[in-house]
Amino acid sequence: MSGYKANRLSEDIMRELSMLMRGLKDPRVAGHMLSIVRVEMSGDGSHCKVYVSAMEGLSVAKTAAEGLKSASGYLRRQITDALHIRRCPELHFIPDDSIAYSAKIQQMLGDLEGK
Repeated sequence: MSGYKANRLSEDIMRELSMLMRGLKDPRVAGHMLSIVRVEMSGDGSHCKVYVSAMEGLSVAKTAAEGLKSASGYLRRQITDALHIRRCPELHFIPDDSIAYSAKIQQMLGDLEGK
């Protein structure tokens, strides 16, 4: 898969997953401040790593990744229909703590500014 096409498809998948996550009723996913940090496609387009982060921390991101993994069949079907692609890549959800880390850095910078 060419670089441009893989990048465009990964951005489209990221956008669609962000919208679909809001509609999931799984208690591991619903009710949390989740965001998709980045999406990486494999070279042949058959696998896709989705990095999920939560404001509450890494433990919530891990449980959300498990919930998303159990809903991956539904998500793949919805992505295939929305993007009009023949075959949706297999989704691998990986917990990430970058949002909590950046919030901690922001708080530390605010503390330094206040001094």
